[in-house]
Amino acid sequence: MTKLHNRKELREFRKRLRTNSIPAEIALWKMLQRGQLEGRKFRRQHSVGNYIVDFYCATEQLAVELDGEGHFTEGGQTYDKERDEYLLNCGIRTIKFENNLVLIDPEYVLQEIKNNFTINNSPPC
Repeated sequence: MTKLHNRKELREFRKRLRTNSIPAEIALWKMLQRGQLEGRKFRRQHSVGNYIVDFYCATEQLAVELDGEGHFTEGGQTYDKERDEYLLNCGIRTIKFENNLVLIDPEYVLQEIKNNFTINNSPPC
């Protein structure tokens, strides 16, 4: 059986991506790490199959992608579509934000991520 999440052969590549993060990824990670967003645990540079997503919440089966210039080319859009379809077939929803939006309006980005939560973690009354 092939491992689906965080495959060993992608470990060094995931580590390189974390080490060379762009400012928008660093900023969003500071807001998501340690369960700061409604107690949800996010992982950074998490692999699913052969794809690596910027942020992943296993509880919500939710991938968060930040898109820069490379994603707006024809090749980038094709790759993103294939990745998103693969993830969806694995039961993982993907939401995307432009890098600049994270830096300009982080509260909007966080609210949109929360809007995509499907599991109610609210304490009972």
